[in-house]
Amino acid sequence: MKKRKVELVVISDVHLGTYGCHAKELLQYLSSIKPKTLILNGDIIDIWQFRKSYFPKAHLKVIRKILDFAAKGTKVYYMTGNHDEMLRKFSDTGIGNISILDKLVLDLDGKKAWVFHGDVFDVSVQHSKWIAKLGGLGYDYLILMNRLVNWCLKKTGRPPYSFSKKIKASVKKAVSYISDFEDTATDLAIQKKYDYVICGHIHEPKILMRTAKDGSTLYLNSGDWVENLTALEYHRKRWKLYRFDEHQPQPEEDLFDMDALLDRQYFNLELDGLLN
Repeated sequence: MKKRKVELVVISDVHLGTYGCHAKELLQYLSSIKPKTLILNGDIIDIWQFRKSYFPKAHLKVIRKILDFAAKGTKVYYMTGNHDEMLRKFSDTGIGNISILDKLVLDLDGKKAWVFHGDVFDVSVQHSKWIAKLGGLGYDYLILMNRLVNWCLKKTGRPPYSFSKKIKASVKKAVSYISDFEDTATDLAIQKKYDYVICGHIHEPKILMRTAKDGSTLYLNSGDWVENLTALEYHRKRWKLYRFDEHQPQPEEDLFDMDALLDRQYFNLELDGLLN
């Protein structure tokens, strides 16, 4: 299979080591691309719920694939998240082409991109970790049950159904939390004069332009590989939200061309020069 060349790929919330992880689908996606830079934006290995008795070959193959990327010249940034927070003791260290960081600022064609996982905005993670861990365990089993239900639906020719998405959409606090998360991330990015703010954590893939009186920023969330099976791709000054489809593994959708917007004068972005 011919591999697509991509300048930058961002994936997050893979949760290797859990029942809900779609490692086979992720491996298929990674095998279809040749990225110059790969950002693993947190919760790649789920250390919170790690079990010695459960780490399938497909999960190990994903790790091998990432190491293979690095060995062949891809720059790999591993951004720590809450489920792999144990790696934060190794922050700002690197081995070959692999770097472990808590946050990152990149220069993308003269524009500044601010990258971090996003759990810093989560009060439950910061102050009540046992509640967050319990919730994570419950979420994992909910996804496992959901996969069984969807297998049955597929056999009967019916479309898949997402329990967690239904819960998120019906619970006001969940909807409010996602909105608050996006508002906080974009407000801070505008204050800091970043053109892009790239997060994960909330399992809600999105590309959203946010404009305020102090400026504008593009909010990007890479989603996850538990429910949404999404990634962010940046190539030739364009952002794309990739959604995996087993019947069409390389879809073109959600293209976002920043320069085109500037040319049409839809937004007036204030650039702050190159990285300090």
